[in-house]
Amino acid sequence: MQITELNRECLLHIFSFLDKEDRKSLSRTCQVLCEAFRDPALWSLLCFSSPSELKKDNFLLSPTLRSLSICWHSSRVKVCNIEDWLKSSFQRDICSRHQNLVNNFLNEISNRCPNLLSVILSGCGHLTDDFIIQILQRCSHLKTLKLENCARLTDKTLEAVTIYGSSLATFHVDFCRNITQEGINLVRRKRHSLSFSAERSAEMIPDQPDKRGDLGQGVKKRFQW
Repeated sequence: MQITELNRECLLHIFSFLDKEDRKSLSRTCQVLCEAFRDPALWSLLCFSSPSELKKDNFLLSPTLRSLSICWHSSRVKVCNIEDWLKSSFQRDICSRHQNLVNNFLNEISNRCPNLLSVILSGCGHLTDDFIIQILQRCSHLKTLKLENCARLTDKTLEAVTIYGSSLATFHVDFCRNITQEGINLVRRKRHSLSFSAERSAEMIPDQPDKRGDLGQGVKKRFQW
């Protein structure tokens, strides 16, 4: 029996063992496998190891998506986490190639995947509050939100969790330097039953205004990251 003679359930089971790129390669072999690749049931879980993967066409977004993970552990994360006014022209050029990728992708997710249950984002240095808030507003079933080393997130995200995150059971905002103790206290006060973590966030050096004369502070932050 050839693989194309298998029923859809068997084909999806085979696809489930493959990563995104292998699924895409297999789908190019014939129409039957291409249709299996496009079955929303195959895409309840998406994991990405760098923002550049978000630009590929080897996955499908649909309301069946339940779990999303974008965890970037590249050395370029350090460049993204430097304040914009402290970056060299070379560093700005690096960031310009991907600075809107995660935000734009989350905008798509919030519009097309309302049944999300889990979101894990790590090392997304250009991620901003507005797109996390949008996820919280539009994905009302969200149970888990874990944010780590996302330098541009602020207390606005924590406040949004207390307002829109009624379904959240787990919320982490670790190593995010612009989170304050006041924001942490707000979450603990208003969502005391939440499994909440804010490891090191309020202890880190927050962003400073654009004051190029404050070189000492800039040097300290470079060493920190």
